[in-house]
Amino acid sequence: MTIINNILNPFQLYTIPLDDWINDAINFIVDNFRPFFQAISFPIRWTLQNIEWGLLAVPPLIFMIIIGLATWKLVGRKIAIYSIISLILIGLIDIWEAALVSLALVITAIVFCIVVGIPLGIICAKSDRIERLLRPLLDVMQTLPSFVYLVPVVMLFGIGEVSGVIATIIFAIPPLIRLTNLGIRQVSPEVVEAALSFGSTPRQLLWEAQIPLAMPTILAGINQAILMALSMTVVTSMIAVPGLG
Repeated sequence: MTIINNILNPFQLYTIPLDDWINDAINFIVDNFRPFFQAISFPIRWTLQNIEWGLLAVPPLIFMIIIGLATWKLVGRKIAIYSIISLILIGLIDIWEAALVSLALVITAIVFCIVVGIPLGIICAKSDRIERLLRPLLDVMQTLPSFVYLVPVVMLFGIGEVSGVIATIIFAIPPLIRLTNLGIRQVSPEVVEAALSFGSTPRQLLWEAQIPLAMPTILAGINQAILMALSMTVVTSMIAVPGLG
C-alpha cells in the first residue's frame, strides 16, 4: 500500500527544499553584509529625520497658509480651499503629527526614487541591452502585492521607519523608470539629428534636448511614484512604521 501511495504521489519522496535554501541565503546575507545594509540605511535615515524635523518645526497655521498659497498658485482657488479645509480637519481629529510623519516618509521615498529612478530610466533609454535586462525585474516588481516587500526588507534592515521608506522606494520606483525610459525614447529623431548636426555633445543632447522634451512624461512618472508611495506608507505600518498607517 505504501509503494502504491508513493507511486501515486511521488512528491512525498522527492521534494525541493526551496524554503531552506532561501532561509540559508537570507541568514548568510544578513550575517556577512550587515555593514553594507547599514551604509544603505544611513542616508535614508538622515534624510528622513531632517525632513520630518523640518515639517514638525513649522506651526500648523503657517503650514496651512504655505500650502494654501502654493496650491492656489499652482492649481487654483477651489483646490486651495479644499486643501485648507482638509488640513483643518486633520488637526481637529488630532492626527496632525501623524500626517506630517507620513508626509515625511512619502517625500523621502520620492526623493530617492527620483535620484535612482530617473538615471536608471535614462540608462535604459540609451542601452537596449540594459532595458531588456531590467524589464523582467520591473515587471515582477509591479506584479507582486505590496505586502510581499515587507518580509525581505524586515529581514535585511529590521523594523522601523527606514525599512518602511526602503519598501516604499522599491514599490514606487518602477513606473518612474519606465516612463523616463519611454519619454527619452519618444523624443523625435529629427530633433536628435538636428542637435547632433549643430555639434551637440551627448551630454548636451541629453540635458538640452531630450530631457526637456521628455519632461511631461517624466513628471507623469513622478506623479505615479507619489501615488504608489502614498498607498505603500499605509501598508508599512505593519512593520512598526509610524504615521497615518
